[in-house]
Amino acid sequence: QVQLEESGGGLVQPGGSLRLSCAATGSFLGIYDMGWYRQIPGNERELVARIIRAGDSYYADSVKGRFTISRGNAKNIVTLQMNSLNPEDTAVYYCLANAKVFGVRQRDYWGQGTQVTVSS
Repeated sequence: QVQLEESGGGLVQPGGSLRLSCAATGSFLGIYDMGWYRQIPGNERELVARIIRAGDSYYADSVKGRFTISRGNAKNIVTLQMNSLNPEDTAVYYCLANAKVFGVRQRDYWGQGTQVTVSS
């Protein structure tokens, strides 16, 4: 299986920055896309940013120019640098990894989520 360990959430003032990290561990044959989604109570989980193994990435319109997603050389670590944060970015952020595990079809795996709160 695949376990995703997230870190880096917390409380930050408007205009500030945070960096989220996520490491995929376990017995997997390959990690393909990785990304970050976020969710606020009562709303559906929404894409923040996603990066494919080759390095191409895409972003939600609301975070373009402020957030940057990247992957480590080992391809099982993804980070999200968040700058110019505003209160509308407050949410639980979830790491995603699309992976192939032996005997299981390729699918998405999710982390447990990390809270990001932007408030003065």
